[in-house]
Amino acid sequence: MLVPLYNHTVETPAAFFLVGIPGLQSSYLWLAISLSAMYTIALLGNTLIVTVIYLDSTLQEPMYCFLCVLAAVDLVMASSVVPKMVSIFSSGHSSISFNACFTQMYFVHTTTAVETGLLLAMAFDRYVAICKPLHYQRILTPQVMLGMIVAIVSRAFISMTPLSWMLTHLPFCGSNVVLHSYCEHMAVAKLACADSMPSSLYSLIASSIIVGSDVAFIAASYNLILKAVFGLSSKNARWKALSTCGSHVGVMALFYLPGLVSIYIAWLGQDMVPLHIQVLLADMYLIIPPTLNPIIYGLRTKQIRERIWGLLTCCLLDHFSQNS
Repeated sequence: MLVPLYNHTVETPAAFFLVGIPGLQSSYLWLAISLSAMYTIALLGNTLIVTVIYLDSTLQEPMYCFLCVLAAVDLVMASSVVPKMVSIFSSGHSSISFNACFTQMYFVHTTTAVETGLLLAMAFDRYVAICKPLHYQRILTPQVMLGMIVAIVSRAFISMTPLSWMLTHLPFCGSNVVLHSYCEHMAVAKLACADSMPSSLYSLIASSIIVGSDVAFIAASYNLILKAVFGLSSKNARWKALSTCGSHVGVMALFYLPGLVSIYIAWLGQDMVPLHIQVLLADMYLIIPPTLNPIIYGLRTKQIRERIWGLLTCCLLDHFSQNS
């Protein structure tokens, strides 16, 4: 738990109040229903993927292990923000304690940093599988795969911990109203009574380096994949590979573009884009990927789809046999 330290001569409020999405109060009920539906899909889809991959010993290839970790991260990412958003939009319960706010912020930043690293690892996995299929087992050994996951998680914690430390050590003695639907870093930093420039600059630089390098390597991987795909003699094989790559790139775009745009808009100034658009962009990259990833990466994969259907069928048969 992150415990903020403050100057004891400054009286700080006990909690923050999250506004939600400024200017869209009339749509809160619709937003609550939409978020609840998306969160349900994210919970069911990602839980099924984690369960199936964990229980099935045949799904131990690097691709499935990366997908399992991605599903677990998506569960944490969505759960860190969506329940509170639904509470704000449905009942107006907008207060969040100081410790809960900074903990939520830490989880948001850390999970997004882990997610971008996992997307890069999965792009590399596809590159090796398509471009160097004969060397797949030799390159992506269990030791290499474990090392990649440890490096991704360690990078996230090492890069995001200083950001949280800097922000929790700022004094908050003025307004405690956060113009956002969750404890987004820039929205909270603006409420500090001291200069928040160091933490804001660190956030911008760290995000730009992590996301920028990952996107560059992902783009390079898919460029090589596309070159290999267009070299295939079978038209059906080309179409299948292009369809899979296209859906993957689409989900990545829904993760990277809203996140980067919201970060740079918040840094450059709010006057460029209406506030409700900024908040919606910041919400999108935390909600849409956890909802779509199980469908794009999981249910569209034949092996996982068959295992999920088998698991559900087995559970239903057991249920009916117990009740008969």
